[in-house]
Amino acid sequence: MKKIATIILTITAMLLCGSCRSGVNGEVYVYCYGDYYDPMVAEDFEAETGIRVIQDYYDTAEEMYTVLENNATTYDVICTSDYMIEKLAQNDMLAELNYDNIPEAKNIDEIYMEKSEAFDPGNKYSVPYQVGILGIDYNTKMVGDKKIDSWEDLWDEDFADQMVMPDSVRDAFAIGLKKNGSSLNSSNEEEIRKAAEDLIDQKSMVYRYANDAARDLLVDGSAAVGVVWNGEYQYIKDLNEDCEFVVPKEGSEFFIDSWFIPKEAINKEHAEAWINYLCRPEVAYKNFEYLYYTTPNKAAQEMIDKEYLEDKAIFPDEELVGRCESLKTLNNDTMDMYSKYWKKVKAE
Repeated sequence: MKKIATIILTITAMLLCGSCRSGVNGEVYVYCYGDYYDPMVAEDFEAETGIRVIQDYYDTAEEMYTVLENNATTYDVICTSDYMIEKLAQNDMLAELNYDNIPEAKNIDEIYMEKSEAFDPGNKYSVPYQVGILGIDYNTKMVGDKKIDSWEDLWDEDFADQMVMPDSVRDAFAIGLKKNGSSLNSSNEEEIRKAAEDLIDQKSMVYRYANDAARDLLVDGSAAVGVVWNGEYQYIKDLNEDCEFVVPKEGSEFFIDSWFIPKEAINKEHAEAWINYLCRPEVAYKNFEYLYYTTPNKAAQEMIDKEYLEDKAIFPDEELVGRCESLKTLNNDTMDMYSKYWKKVKAE
């Protein structure tokens, strides 16, 4: 309900304040996962800076990479996942940030700046934005007395045609690999083949492969169980109190999504102004209230209610994070292998 109200306010603001979108000081082209910041943030940024925000959205990091590779000058600032930033850096597609233009980056917790160095040494190209963990959201009434605590539960025939799986090669294989005790960054063809076979066996039970839409299928009861990121948990819970979230005991996927500037960006200083604005404590807090993902903004955390800070589904503790892995950039031969087996999964 909070998001609906926000969208109504956004539309009202646009109607009443057309001059805010005039771009009197230029434009910034933003490319991001869908619905990944409070819509009012762009409106407020435009009103304050006079820079018009032109927004476009994508569904998966792989889709974003292909678009950027083919249209290098289209976007000025992009948010994507850790492993993809690593790949972009390896292919010399990133612009080095001028932190003099991003003083609010000081608010990002050093823990996450250090974690980011695993894919961006020296934090030269990116600033952390959101942190999350992949898990299972389930409807307690629909699953009955069954205990949900393992990826194996997604192969339970009792959930046939009531299950939502991610429509993403790396995320889907992460589930199959972790279920079998393998790394989600495995380059072992036997492990990848076994995960593919399991995903094929599971396919007849899957109601739908979906990413952003998964949460709505859980909210309206179309699905009993679904794979979602922990940031979706509170949104689902607010609309359906019967739903709960768990990170499976085998471990899961942990991510850091960050903002970066493409090497060929035309409006680099406007892009840095956008990143700086999102690093402000009050803006990061607004985005937390909209998304409920783990914010790496330490200053914003001081504004967040204790009930959220103590909820491990929203702010996972060190032990839980310790059971998880982050995706890594894999070489072309390994990615071709994943793509080959993913095509088999989708084709069977």
